[in-house]
Amino acid sequence: MRATDTRNPDYFHKVVDCQWACPAHTPVPEYIRLIAAGQYADAYMVNWKSNVFPGILGRTCDRPCEPACRRGRVEENNGDKPEPVAICRLKRVAADLKGDIAARLPKPGVKRNGKRIACVGGGPSSLTVARDLAPLGYEVTVFEADPKGGGFMRTQVPRFRLPEAVIDEEVGYILDLGVEFRGGTRIDSMKTLLAQHWDAVFVGSGAPRGRDLEIPGRAEAAAHIHIGIDWLSSVYFGHVTKVGKRVIVLGGGNTAMDCCRSSRRLGGDEVKVIVRSGFDEMKASPWEKEDAMHEGIPILDFRVPKAFIHENGKLTGMTFEKVRAEYDAKGRRKLVPTGEEDEFHACDEVLLAVGQENAFPWIERDCGIDFDEWGMPVVDKITFQSSRPDVLFGGDAAFGPKNIIWAVAHGHEAAVTIDKMLNGEDARDRPLPAVAVMSQKMGIHEWSYDNEVSLDERRKVPLAPKERALKDIKLEVELGFDVALALKETQRCLNCDVQTVFAPKLCIECDACIDICPVDSLTLAPNLEEPELRTHLTAPAVNLTQAIYVSDALPTARVMVKDEDVCLHCGLCAERCPTGAWDMQKVLIEITKAGPACRSRAPAPEEVVA
Repeated sequence: MRATDTRNPDYFHKVVDCQWACPAHTPVPEYIRLIAAGQYADAYMVNWKSNVFPGILGRTCDRPCEPACRRGRVEENNGDKPEPVAICRLKRVAADLKGDIAARLPKPGVKRNGKRIACVGGGPSSLTVARDLAPLGYEVTVFEADPKGGGFMRTQVPRFRLPEAVIDEEVGYILDLGVEFRGGTRIDSMKTLLAQHWDAVFVGSGAPRGRDLEIPGRAEAAAHIHIGIDWLSSVYFGHVTKVGKRVIVLGGGNTAMDCCRSSRRLGGDEVKVIVRSGFDEMKASPWEKEDAMHEGIPILDFRVPKAFIHENGKLTGMTFEKVRAEYDAKGRRKLVPTGEEDEFHACDEVLLAVGQENAFPWIERDCGIDFDEWGMPVVDKITFQSSRPDVLFGGDAAFGPKNIIWAVAHGHEAAVTIDKMLNGEDARDRPLPAVAVMSQKMGIHEWSYDNEVSLDERRKVPLAPKERALKDIKLEVELGFDVALALKETQRCLNCDVQTVFAPKLCIECDACIDICPVDSLTLAPNLEEPELRTHLTAPAVNLTQAIYVSDALPTARVMVKDEDVCLHCGLCAERCPTGAWDMQKVLIEITKAGPACRSRAPAPEEVVA
C-alpha cells in the first residue's frame, strides 16, 4: 500500500466517526471535552456554529452520530448491548447550562452589500441560510405561513419533547441578526415572488402534506380519521384539545410516536400503534419507540390495514390482515399474508402517520424550475440549485422528509452557493474543510486531555414521573442530565479527534508500542496489498469501512500499520515510545461556511463585513 496521506482533510475527518456521520459535521469530541471542563457556554458556541439549534437538537435530533460512535464498537464484546456515548443529550447539557451567550453571537452586518435573499418557509433550513448570510451584509427576508418561526419544529414536535421557550430562544438568536421575518405570510406564487427581483430565493418549505390511506370506509368515517401532521399542528394551535378513548395510530415513524404519545395526554385511555412493517424495521428512532412503550402504548407490527369499520358514519374500528416478511436472494422484502383471519381493533379515532410528501402547487411549472416524475424539483446535490440557478431548495423541500440536522446541513451548503454565486464564483467549486493540528504533549508522560478509558455504562436521562407527564401535554418528559451525570457521561468519550500521529524517522522498531496497545491496533509488517495486509495484522482488520494507516518504509523495509477501527486514542503508544515517534495531536476539522473563507480569491478589505 502507499503511505497514508494524512494531509487529505477527509482522512482524520473519517476517523472522528461521530463528526463524519453528522450531516453538519459538528466537532463532537471538542464540545464534550468542554462540557467535562464545565465550559458550557464554549461548548454551546461550538455547537451553534455547526448545527445552529443545540437546545432543539439536544432534545429532538435523530442522532446519526451515535450509531457511528467508536464507543459502541469497542464495547461489542463487553456486554449484551453496546452503547455509544450519549452525544445528543450532552448537547442539551451545553444548552441548558450555557448562561447568557448573547454577547458571543455575531452581530448584524454593519455594511449591507445590496444583495437581497428570500427564504420561503421559517423552518431549520431557511433559518440556517439566514444565520449564515445575514452577518455578511445580505438582506435576508424569511416568509412563514405561521405567525412564529421554527416550521415543523414548532408546530409538529410536541411540547412534552421540545418546550416552546427553547424554540423561541434559538429562533430568536437568528432573527436578531438583522433578518426580516414576515410571519403569517404564505407564498402562493413563485412567479409573483420572483417578480420582486430577489438576488436569490431559497425554498425551505418542508414536506407539508401527510399521506392519506384510501381503503374502504375512509370517506364514510372521515370525521374520525385525521392526517397525523395536520392533527399535531391542530394540537399545537389549540384547535384539538381532546381525543376519543380508543385511538389507533397507523404508521411506524417518529410522527406516529408523537401522535400516540399526544393522544395519551389528551384523554386516550386505549392508544395503540399499528404498523405494516416489522418492529425492528420501523422508521421511528429506537428511543422514540421506547418512550411510547414506557407510557403504556403497545406497538403491533406486521398488520396491513384493510378497512375502516363504521356505523352510520361513526367509526367503530379497523380490520387488519396479518402478514409476515419474506426476503428474496437480493435481500428485498415482501410482505406475505399469514393466512390467519383478519383482526378487528375497536377505536373511536384514527391518526394517519403513514408518510409525508412534498407539495408545490404554488410553483408554476413555466417559471424555469424543472420537476421530476414524482413532482419533486430537480436539485443539484452539491449546490442545492434548481434548474434556475437563483432558486435553491433545502431541507425536506429538496429531497423529501429527513430530519432537522439534515435540513441544517442543507442550509449551510445553500448559503455557500449563494455567497459564491453572488460574488461571481463557480458554486460547484466547494472549499475543503479547515484543519488545525495541535500536539497535546505537556511532558514526557502527560497530556492536555484526559485519556483514561472509562469502563462505565451509558447514563440514562432522568424522566418526569409518568403519572404527571401523562396529565400535562406541555410538561417536558426528559429532565436532562445534571452536572454530575453529565460529567460521568463525558468520560465515556474516547477523544477520537486526538489522533495517534506517527513520525517514521524517529522509529527504532522496538515493538514497545505494539506490546502496550490494549486493542492490538498496531503492527510492524511487510508492506502488502491492502486485502492481504489486513489479514497480517496483530488483530486482523475486518471492518472494511474503516481505514488502516500505513507509514512510509522503515529501515527494515517494514511499515507501521494501525487499524483505525479499533484504536482507543488512549495515548499509551505515545507514552511508551522511547523516541517520541508517536505523538497525540488534536485535529479540529471545521467545514467552511459562507463568507470570505469559502471563496476562491482573497477578499478585498472592503468586502470583509463584521
